[in-house]
Amino acid sequence: MPIDTATLETRLAEAETALHALLMGESVTVTAYDGHRTEYAPADETRLRRYIQSLRRQLGRRPAGAMSRPVIF
Repeated sequence: MPIDTATLETRLAEAETALHALLMGESVTVTAYDGHRTEYAPADETRLRRYIQSLRRQLGRRPAGAMSRPVIF
């Protein structure tokens, strides 16, 4: 069953908040949705970044920091 855009947006916002908390030094951050709870520790930063990229792809967004490449002939 596909996930609606509002749910994906909520999950993305929560994941980005969790990443920010990790980068600011919190030892563990938590995201929760649909009865699932996931904890992220500093060692999980890469896993959390991948999750954020996955959510952005599902929403049709380019990854943060992605730049257009010029066309060279």
